[in-house]
Amino acid sequence: MNGKLYWKNKLPFLIFQLLCMLTLSFFLLAVGNSLDSILLILFAWILICATIMIFAYQKRKKEMVKLLRFQEQLREQYLIPELMKIPKRADDQVFYFLLKAAEKSMLEHIEVIQRERADYKEYIEQWIHEIKTPITAMKLLCENNQYPFTRELLVELEKTTRYTEQTLYYARSEHTEKDYSIHEIRLLEIVHNAIADNKYLLTKNNVTINVSKVDYMIFSDEKWVRFILNQLIINAVKYRTEQFKIDIYSKQQNDKICLYVEDNGIGISANDLPRVFEKGFTGENGRIRQNATGIGLYLCKRLCDKLGIGLDLVSNTNGTTVILSFNINHYIHQVQS
Repeated sequence: MNGKLYWKNKLPFLIFQLLCMLTLSFFLLAVGNSLDSILLILFAWILICATIMIFAYQKRKKEMVKLLRFQEQLREQYLIPELMKIPKRADDQVFYFLLKAAEKSMLEHIEVIQRERADYKEYIEQWIHEIKTPITAMKLLCENNQYPFTRELLVELEKTTRYTEQTLYYARSEHTEKDYSIHEIRLLEIVHNAIADNKYLLTKNNVTINVSKVDYMIFSDEKWVRFILNQLIINAVKYRTEQFKIDIYSKQQNDKICLYVEDNGIGISANDLPRVFEKGFTGENGRIRQNATGIGLYLCKRLCDKLGIGLDLVSNTNGTTVILSFNINHYIHQVQS
């Protein structure tokens, strides 16, 4: 609470007290009281008035500081009236009931928005599941009828599948805990499946992939980790160079299994590195290539945070290396051994 502003607001009251003192002093002089007795009365008046006002100021300041601390700790700050007691002062009660009305209105508005979001999310998920059927049918038709144009069509169908998967995972990324299943999985199998998901993209762009030393077992959700790997491979190919290659390998470092996805692409500028995981950020390379959405790495970061997977990125003009870090569950390993 601003002390200067508080005392400034009290200025009319102080002026009123001063006028009262002057009026009383003139009256006491008129009826024959001595100057000493009048000064004594004024001194007592000032002392009592100052004591009461300072006490009221300290009490009011303490209440306001406490309220501000509550407000800072609240995640949903519109709920501050729930932590407030009904004030005793009449003017404070007016503001309190205004806050309660605003809180009620906000809660009703949030409820409507949450309901609309849930309906929209349900529609998106249903649409994606429905669209997968014709995409799969077209894939089968192209694979069973090998012609030059069907190979090109398969690349586009693979791209369409990636976009639909990205939309689905984006819709579910807010509440991944309702969709994932953590169990022991073989890292090599996930890597091979991710490569198979992008086989037409890799073939069309003449990408060489080297996989080595990934025969580790990790505890995570296979579907979500596979999606993250897909995004990393797609992102790498998007910023490829001639004679482009991707090296995928893993190492055990202390209590973590680290999976490396390393490429020799154009790299990321030092200015863009701190922001690569921000939603919608495309950076210098994205503006040059004009085909970036800024969603891929953002989704990877968001899902990794939800799954407890470390995600780091190192880049220079010689290429980019993305590192996924999986925690080793020592307790489960001890039980199994």
